[in-house]
Amino acid sequence: MTRHSRSPAGGRAPRVTEQVHHELAELIRAEVKDPRVGMVTVTGVELTPDYAYATVYFSVLPDDEQTVANTLAGLRRAAGFLRSQLGRRVRIHTTPEIRFEHDRSTEYGMAMSKLIDQAVERKADD
Repeated sequence: MTRHSRSPAGGRAPRVTEQVHHELAELIRAEVKDPRVGMVTVTGVELTPDYAYATVYFSVLPDDEQTVANTLAGLRRAAGFLRSQLGRRVRIHTTPEIRFEHDRSTEYGMAMSKLIDQAVERKADD
């Protein structure tokens, strides 16, 4: 279960949001050298209507509290670098300030799956 990128309404906005998503995913994978940033997946991007801010949702493996905290710290440290590189790759009037948020949808999906498995097991025992 992953997030889909959401963008402001309009013809060009969805393309810009997808391009920002793609470029940030590639930049994080290839250019961020911080050892705290490991196997990161950009799961979604939300842009404000004026492109001033981009909320970037990510997941990481392993998905434990310490890894998420370390990854978030590394991504926040790299935000200025990522913004400058994004400005070179995406032609828009304003390069957005980047904010990172851990995407908990994978965690939520695993919890739901576990609950379903338990319910099925209880049903089989009846």
